[in-house]
Amino acid sequence: MDFVDYYKTLGVAKNASAEDIKKAYRKLARKLHPDVNPNDKEAHKKFQQINEANEVLSDPEKRKKYDQYGENWKNADQYEKARQQQGQQAGGGFGGFGGFGGGFGGGGEYTYSSGEEGNFSDFFESLFGSARGRRSQAKYRGQDYNAELKLSLKEAYTTHKQTLTINGNNVRITIPAGVENGQQIKLKGYGSPGANGGPNGDLFITFVIPNELNLKREGNNLYQTEDLDLYTALLGGEKTIDTLSGKIKLKVQPETQNGAKIRLKGKGFPVYKKEGQFGDLYITWNIKLPTNLTEKQKELFTELSKLSS
Repeated sequence: MDFVDYYKTLGVAKNASAEDIKKAYRKLARKLHPDVNPNDKEAHKKFQQINEANEVLSDPEKRKKYDQYGENWKNADQYEKARQQQGQQAGGGFGGFGGFGGGFGGGGEYTYSSGEEGNFSDFFESLFGSARGRRSQAKYRGQDYNAELKLSLKEAYTTHKQTLTINGNNVRITIPAGVENGQQIKLKGYGSPGANGGPNGDLFITFVIPNELNLKREGNNLYQTEDLDLYTALLGGEKTIDTLSGKIKLKVQPETQNGAKIRLKGKGFPVYKKEGQFGDLYITWNIKLPTNLTEKQKELFTELSKLSS
């Protein structure tokens, strides 16, 4: 008769620490979970076995009794009581458990059924007949899913809806303005289905929002680089630029230097879930020198150079 060795079931030594037992159980649970092996009866049986083993060995009090009484630890109190009664009575068995000879710690007296439904020790079932039904119907929460969703700065700037396909189902979600790069949201119940009617796992979506060539976001502030022609930079004038909030006409001061910056208050990125609040927009001027000069332009620049010197 085989003895159900919970330590062997989890693949740990008898002196294993609580952390070792926890790690071993999690590793096996990920491998044997019904969602990973939907049509594998053997994997399902082993999954139930490791759950039974973990339930006992992860509880210090239960583990102590199991180490002393073996797989029949759960009836330790009744055993002690019956043993006391046996000392007071002559003949036949252990009271309500008549016919069980030998000690509970003995390795060969009680059997483990290896049949298709044999997921628990026979002794558990003989004493607690409904245990199989209860345990086989134990509810397990589904695994969580993790996904990334890439957005442009323009998309993250405004509140909008997107339709995602999750487990074959289309799910429409609202993305609030101002979400940040690396920010994570949770969609409850959109992870892996639970087992035996257990709750589904959750879906965690991480937003990926890269900066653009001439537009960078830092917190709620935006930093934008704009080209400016030499003549407007020298003489002053106006420049219309495109921003995430639309076109803006800016006044350019005469003799504006390359790399000069201006600040547009309240024209930056919206503050997440704070309606009407925005960061600032910083414009850096990049002065472009003229190319393909005509002979006349060269003469004028030469004359200007002489006047400057």
